[in-house]
Parts: sequence; C-alpha cells; structure tokens
Amino acid sequence: MNEVIEAYTGQDSDGNKSRMPAKLDKALTASGVILAIFMMAHMFFVSTILFGENAMYTVTKMFELDFIFDGGLPFIVSIFVGIITIIFVAHALLGIRKFPTSYKAYIKIREHSKMMKHPDTSMWMFQWISGLIMMFIATIHLYIMFTQPENIGPYSSAYRVVNQHMWLLYMVLLICVELHGSIGLYRAAMKWGWFDGKNPKETRKTMMKAKKIVSIFFLTLGVITLFAYIKIGMDRIDHAPMKYNPNDSIQLMKK
Repeated sequence: MNEVIEAYTGQDSDGNKSRMPAKLDKALTASGVILAIFMMAHMFFVSTILFGENAMYTVTKMFELDFIFDGGLPFIVSIFVGIITIIFVAHALLGIRKFPTSYKAYIKIREHSKMMKHPDTSMWMFQWISGLIMMFIATIHLYIMFTQPENIGPYSSAYRVVNQHMWLLYMVLLICVELHGSIGLYRAAMKWGWFDGKNPKETRKTMMKAKKIVSIFFLTLGVITLFAYIKIGMDRIDHAPMKYNPNDSIQLMKK
C-alpha cells in the first residue's frame, strides 16, 4: 500500500516526500561515471594499434591474463564485457526516466531550449538522443565482444571493421559515446557540485573548457584509431579472417 500511495502522490504514508527519485539519480550518476571512465580507458587500449600491431596484441593478451595462463583465456574478456553490459543496461533503464514521454513533451523541451539558448539544456537534449542511439548500436558491439572474445586483435578486429562493414556502426558509436561520456561527466559535476569551490560560476567555465578539450581529444584519437584499423583491413581485404601472431607472423584462425 505504501508503494501505491507513493506512486500516485510522490509521498510516503507519513506525508514525507519520496527520496526515491534522488536515490535513482545518484545511481544514474554513479553508473554513468563508471561507464565514462571505462570508455576513456577503452579508447586508450584500442588506440595502442597506433604503436603497431604487436602493441595492440600485447594489450589484448594482457586482458586474457596471458601473464598468468599461458596463451591467455579469452573467456576472461567475456566476463569483463558481461559486467560492463550489466552496468550499461542499468544505466540505460535509469536514464529512460529522463526521456520525453510524448511528442508534446519533446516539443516543450525543444522550444524551451531554443528560447533559453542555454548550453547545458542543449547538451542534455544531446544526452538523451545519443543515449537512445546507443541503446541499440552499443548493444550490438557488446554482444560481439561477449560472444567472440577470441576475435579481438590487430587482424581480427580490422577484418571485422572492413570486411564485415562495422566501420559505419563504430563511427556512429564513437561520436555518441565520446560526447555522451564527456557531457555526462560535466553535467554530473555541475549537478552535484563536486568542484564548485568558492566561485561556482568560474568553476562552470573551467569545467566547460575541460569538457571541450576531453571531447575533442577522444574524438580525434578515436577517428585516427578507426582509420588505422581500416587501413590494416584494406591492406588485407582479400585475406581470410586471421589472428595476429608475433612469433609466426600470421596464423589462420581455428574454426
């Protein structure tokens, strides 16, 4: 009965305002910060291809715990991807609460944004639009990584990008993820006042500059990295899917 009362009135049976929205907002922020930090780290990991195929291969085997188990265990990557997927789904479900629930609500938000000409409001609109896109395309990427951890590597990844035409999906995902993550970190800091200090207005300006720098840096790094994989894939476009082997150069993938 208490839950029914809260659902209709927003208050508990004692007449106190429900604290659940605040708790859900904290959970949304926590999951978002975890995912944003993960994506920044993930970009650094995949960009090791810029230092050569062997560098990317070394990082891949590190995640497979090759330094403990000879040859590595790809399913370790699946476990890690599974954990990230759970956090991603939880974040998406929490974020859906913020989406406009009707076309009328969307029009109100859009016109309010135009009238106010407020950057933070415009960024919030990008947040829910990019979040909606990622609910579909990020799921595809996570599923592939979860079910095919053994196919992560210089040649296998390049083959997926070019021969399996994943470059377009990855380009859209790159734009959405990197901007969504940097904007999310900025808005979380502003919302909860993590770095307000003595002059919140100056802090906001500083945080906005930091957000722009982070966005530009990771978008640039992401595009350069994607083109590196495309180049490898184009150079090997007529080859069957192959695994990179630092000792024997090339080893056919075991089917």
